Amino acid sequence: MAEADLKLGLIGDNIARSRSPLLHRLAGAQSGVTVQYDRLIPSDLGESFDEVFDRCTGRGYRGINVTYPYKERAAKKVTVPDPHVAAIGAVNTVLFEPDGPRGLNTDYTGFVAAYQGVRDSGPGVCCLIGTGGVGRALAFGLLSLEAEEIRLVDRDAGKAEALASDLRAMGTSCRIVTFGDASEAAAGAQGVLNGTPVGMVGYGGPPLPSPAMSGAQWAFDAVYTPVETEFLTNAAKAGLTIISGYELFFWQGVHAWAHFSLGRPLDPVALRTALEAGAD
Repeated sequence: MAEADLKLGLIGDNIARSRSPLLHRLAGAQSGVTVQYDRLIPSDLGESFDEVFDRCTGRGYRGINVTYPYKERAAKKVTVPDPHVAAIGAVNTVLFEPDGPRGLNTDYTGFVAAYQGVRDSGPGVCCLIGTGGVGRALAFGLLSLEAEEIRLVDRDAGKAEALASDLRAMGTSCRIVTFGDASEAAAGAQGVLNGTPVGMVGYGGPPLPSPAMSGAQWAFDAVYTPVETEFLTNAAKAGLTIISGYELFFWQGVHAWAHFSLGRPLDPVALRTALEAGAD
């Protein structure tokens, strides 16, 4: 097998079904670039997250994506040039540069693109369940989209309060509130968002009971394996507009590719068609 032009990878747990390898190989094919994109699961490699990350440069990786549960840990190991991403405190894209690893967050920009692709009005009052790595990106995305109020829900009250403090520090007029109960936070909200792994293959159940969606207008689920999660199925039955985690996956990948490839041209429409037709 010929050596790849570009070596990339994904560090995370429970990523056997991730379609990121296929997305980046197809993106490379548009420009005639051969991409090797590896799933780097620390437990499978017999290494810690830190060991996998620290050995990426020596193993020839140009860049990596980072997913659950390592995004916040990765942010502590990189230089983050963008102050907005630094405030998020989580990175999902890393470039290995001669002067050290550089961190970016295309979950944030990917969520904004996913939302704008489906809705042309503001988010309104939003209930966000989960304040970990992807939850933080979603929260800052909601700020960018000019949400009126963000209600943060997490079993770890300290994490929710820390995110609330970071959001308020941005000088926003958006009201930031923390809740311990998702159903209570969803009452009267226009948008309900799942920023947890609940609903992913291996993490059963919805993060919010179906009756709690009554009166909401739209729902987003960061989970995309499977695409049709119980959370989104319940939301559709309740008449909500659906934004699937697949849209976040697609757009964060498009934006990550722009960094990995140094801005090589990409046709997102053709990429989407090839990705939906392909099998990894």
